[in-house]
Amino acid sequence: MITRRTALSALALPALAGRAHAQTFPDQPVRLVVPFAAGGPADLIARTIGRVMGEKLGKPVVVEARAGASGLIGIDFVAKSRPDGQTLVLASSGGMVILPHLQPNMPYDPRTDLSPVTQVLAVPQIVSIAPGLGPKNLAELVAMCKARPGELTYGSAGIGSSLHLAGELFKLRAGIDIVHVPFRGAAPAVTELLAGRIQILAADVPALLSHVRAGSLPALAITSEERLDILPDVPTAVEAGVPGFVSETWYGVLGPAGIPADRIAILREATHAALQDEQTRSVLRAQGGRIVDSSPEQFASFIRTTYDSWGDVVRATGMRLE
Repeated sequence: MITRRTALSALALPALAGRAHAQTFPDQPVRLVVPFAAGGPADLIARTIGRVMGEKLGKPVVVEARAGASGLIGIDFVAKSRPDGQTLVLASSGGMVILPHLQPNMPYDPRTDLSPVTQVLAVPQIVSIAPGLGPKNLAELVAMCKARPGELTYGSAGIGSSLHLAGELFKLRAGIDIVHVPFRGAAPAVTELLAGRIQILAADVPALLSHVRAGSLPALAITSEERLDILPDVPTAVEAGVPGFVSETWYGVLGPAGIPADRIAILREATHAALQDEQTRSVLRAQGGRIVDSSPEQFASFIRTTYDSWGDVVRATGMRLE
């Protein structure tokens, strides 16, 4: 005979099973894929947050580099992994909201094939120019570019990189004509700027900060919405006279689509603990970035919004992979 107590106990079993399932996660080390070569900014960010995440999860977070195709290979690997929460990616804006508008036959849709956990960091660009070029501020640089259309060059970390988009956004918002020169990464672009073989570079803060502090390169503007604490005297590009010139390279943690909500919540608690850790925050601030620490819902909304806005820039500038 089935009593009321027996029936109620049976109804409770699925909930108890789900709770026990969550409590056993993770039951093995969590893999955090970095879709770029080891030793770069993304690798540093992943290892920094992974330390505290592992402590919070009770299992180590193993950082694994899967570089190639400007980040697409690593992101695609995670998008096609089992949705059990054991495999994550520290993706950047390039592979999430820029390259999808440039790359034919994208292997994944960043809006639907991944489960957002949190946006970690947003890093703006410093707008700099070659030593001896002349302009003392961004307004003077814009005036020079307008007086010499098609003559001045700007560098980037490669076609379709966030630095390429920053340069194209500068052209669009300032109404200028400057020529793109792509390099294989930010470091060679900085070298060419120092040598005067390119005239303009908008590069992520870590790539230029030491040169700015040493006085070997000027910082005409920052492409964030607010000034940076580490460069308080450098105006934003908007302050300096180019409305709408706001550009940041961002990094975030995601897994494959379909991870159960209870596991996303556990991963979110771990990333939150990492981003509240003072040692972690100190390392991330040294990258010249803004610590974000958003919820999965906020991060998903941010991805959709920036996907659309960068798509508008790509279409307005006629950018394409050459």
